[in-house]
Amino acid sequence: MGVLFFGSARAVFGERAVSHESLGHLTTESRNPASERLDCLSAQEIVRLMNAEDARVTGAVATQLDAIAQAVETIAERLRAGGRLVYLGAGTSGRLGALDAAECPPTFNSPLGQVVGLIAGGPAALTHSVEGAEDHPEAAVADLQAIGLGPRDVVVGIATSGRTPYVVGGLAYARSVGAYTIGLSCNREAVIAGECDLRITPVVGPEVLSGSTRLKAGTATKMVLNMLSTGAMVRLGKTYGNLMVDLRATNSKLRERSRRIVMTLTGCLPAEAERLLAQADGEVKTAVVMAHCGVPASQARQWLEEAGGHLRRVLEAHPKAEPHANPRRPLVLGVDGGGSKTVAWLAETDCLAAPSAEALRRKNAGPPHVVGRGAAGASNFQTVGAQVALENLAQAVEAAFRDAGQAPRPVDCAVLALAGCDRQEIRRAIEEWASQRQLAGTVRVVHDAASVLAAGTPDGWGVALIAGTGSFAFAQTPDGSGERAGGWGFLLGDEGGGYWIAMAGLRAAARAAEGRGPHTSLLAAFLKHFGLTDPLELIAAVHRLADDRAALAGLAQYVLAATDHDPVAQGIIQQAAEELAALVACAVRRTGLDSPFPLAFAGGLLVHHSGLQQRVVQCLECQGLRGQPVAVVPDPVAGAVLLAAREASRQ
Repeated sequence: MGVLFFGSARAVFGERAVSHESLGHLTTESRNPASERLDCLSAQEIVRLMNAEDARVTGAVATQLDAIAQAVETIAERLRAGGRLVYLGAGTSGRLGALDAAECPPTFNSPLGQVVGLIAGGPAALTHSVEGAEDHPEAAVADLQAIGLGPRDVVVGIATSGRTPYVVGGLAYARSVGAYTIGLSCNREAVIAGECDLRITPVVGPEVLSGSTRLKAGTATKMVLNMLSTGAMVRLGKTYGNLMVDLRATNSKLRERSRRIVMTLTGCLPAEAERLLAQADGEVKTAVVMAHCGVPASQARQWLEEAGGHLRRVLEAHPKAEPHANPRRPLVLGVDGGGSKTVAWLAETDCLAAPSAEALRRKNAGPPHVVGRGAAGASNFQTVGAQVALENLAQAVEAAFRDAGQAPRPVDCAVLALAGCDRQEIRRAIEEWASQRQLAGTVRVVHDAASVLAAGTPDGWGVALIAGTGSFAFAQTPDGSGERAGGWGFLLGDEGGGYWIAMAGLRAAARAAEGRGPHTSLLAAFLKHFGLTDPLELIAAVHRLADDRAALAGLAQYVLAATDHDPVAQGIIQQAAEELAALVACAVRRTGLDSPFPLAFAGGLLVHHSGLQQRVVQCLECQGLRGQPVAVVPDPVAGAVLLAAREASRQ
């Protein structure tokens, strides 16, 4: 194939070494004063330096936003008219262009060949260096001719130096056939400036490793290419809000994403989303229009075509179908929150129309059906503060809706069973938050033991004993009156909880290390856990976790694991069982419950250690008290869901 010469490109083609002439004056080739002693730095210093330098990239790209926006509009206009977006580069620049092109079909369902990545040296250069390939401008011409480059196309020449012969020659040829040309470089002194209609020049400064433009320059290039392709596809109607409604479901992950998008935008259930997608041949936008407007796939496609592929235009132009075409079953929300985590379950229930809460106990009523589960960090106001607690509540609820494949919306009833909500001002703050978020038609805030009783006792009354990071017991009579014991927090109480056991074990290990107490295997266990050899190093290791009581409470596992062979550990666990039994006895005495009484165990410490459960039962029997039946509640949030369903049924 012959090589044609156009305008200033003749000089480029005639002087192949132009890209290597006087490289020293290029910004990307100069030495970075901050890294002149790079080989003397520690690993920590190297990564801190690189991170600080990378932080400059965003600012450099920000100076080019007007040019990038202009490029986005031009690319979208040309693609809309049937043109193509062609990336042209060598080395790292070419690989980044090819990567961006390859991601467009699965992300935006763009036709194959609509976005093209060309690299000097051909496809082999994507994974292996092809020496000297970038020095041949005529090779770029051949590559562009091979794809039939024309006047409707856009060519983005990517050259960090701004003078790579392959890119300069390609841009010159592209202009000669009427294609719109964009030059992307990281140096102001760019030869490509004379061969392009638009320049994008984020100057990132010298690299940490002199001349290694795969670093900051590569990051800047990737950022710009992200904006070009994503911005153009958004302008073409490939998204609805921030959802990829035009994705191509080529694997199981993308098929699942398609289903969730349809569920989110229509509120339908998973089976309905799958049915719609099957009828729409996997086209998300078509499925959404079918559900929203109650029309067949053929009509949905026609409306989308008339709207230029913009889903929003179709939904705004055509009325929503009657509710029966897009049914939504009633929802309830249960939340269980404590000092370590917050769990939210979203459930559908067929019992909401029942005349009374008793319907939930009838065999033919059945329990609510959980459709979404979410989790987040602690939500105990008294241990993490109001802001963190409310943020974690929101995250858990949002995660439950995401898991259900639905957009967040008000549910019929929500029950929030939260530790530390006994104080009226805390309860009011939670209720105000729920009201502002329009969480539910009815919201109940109850203490965390209420959900344990609902899930773990036959009729919702009895004693709940919760032992996780802390400890707490609550007794409730059949008429609804109740009394608590414990729950004073780690400074004043929480006896028998995970934190209390862990600290008792650590203190025993410290005494053993000095010979002030009996030998215990706990010392070796704790040293191994922290990766230490000197017992005195435990001081710093433990104090570093002073603000993370959940992490310290996790050390209780070593005390529990040692009870079968270590007398010290046995003594600690026996005392813990006695303290927990004392909480139950106190709550029972204060409410006047008769023995036997239903007893429900909850909290990570009790749920996962049957030996501790048995010791607590034995300690109660020594006091003449008997739990009957005894149940273990691994998921107290299930009780919150049941309470929400019962409350909704009473509405």
